[in-house]
Amino acid sequence: MTMSQLIADKALKAAAVLWFLAALAGQWAFVIYIAGFYGAPTLQGDFEAWNRNKMLVHGYVAGDAPGNLAFAAHVMMAAVITFGGTLQLIPQIRARAISFHRWNGRLFILTAFAISLAGLFLTWSRENIGLASDLAISLNALLIMFCAGQTLGYAVGRDIDTHRRWALRTFLLANGVWFLRVGMMSWIILTGATMTTLGPFITLWSFGSYLLPLAVLELYLRTLARGGAAAKVGMAALLLALTAGMSIGIFGATMYMWRPLLVAG
Repeated sequence: MTMSQLIADKALKAAAVLWFLAALAGQWAFVIYIAGFYGAPTLQGDFEAWNRNKMLVHGYVAGDAPGNLAFAAHVMMAAVITFGGTLQLIPQIRARAISFHRWNGRLFILTAFAISLAGLFLTWSRENIGLASDLAISLNALLIMFCAGQTLGYAVGRDIDTHRRWALRTFLLANGVWFLRVGMMSWIILTGATMTTLGPFITLWSFGSYLLPLAVLELYLRTLARGGAAAKVGMAALLLALTAGMSIGIFGATMYMWRPLLVAG
């Protein structure tokens, strides 16, 4: 391996680690918000308290017991899949706690299927919030279940390399809701848009919030496997730019969406 290739490999690895650390911080902030805002009211049956979040779609609806229970399960599973998913990606856990990794992975897959089905039920059993949004949610749910099935299948078949690639796809897709909020806040901060002037962006981002991360992952995997030094440096630069944008969105979502609800509660 030449010096330029060695430097390129190190640059790409460093950029990927930096992206993961930023995502880890943002996802755990999201878990704290879910647990802090939804946890007690949901466990106590005070479902009406959900609607203190004015941005909430498909929250508490009076007289809709099945829908409310589905949302309660959906939001609690969101905390499980967000926290558990990040643990699956930590190399030290995979290497030193393989039994935990396997059982946590099974829980992640089971939760991915359950949360997708709950999302589909809520989307199509309640009042339509917009066809584009409903289709985006539905496509995300279907892709999650497909990739989760592939992840499990390759794990059972002991094809670990392929299993890990499908696991990464499942992880990104399962966090579409998180990417939606983070991307939206990044756009608002960088462009000066407001919640009422997001316009076409929010329609496009309802699909892009999971399709863009998925596309970047595919590009990363191919560059990692077959890219030359220049391609790897370019991929590293792209990851750094995306990490910067994501970090801005994480800050915005934490400070202006999640923290106010926790403080007010």
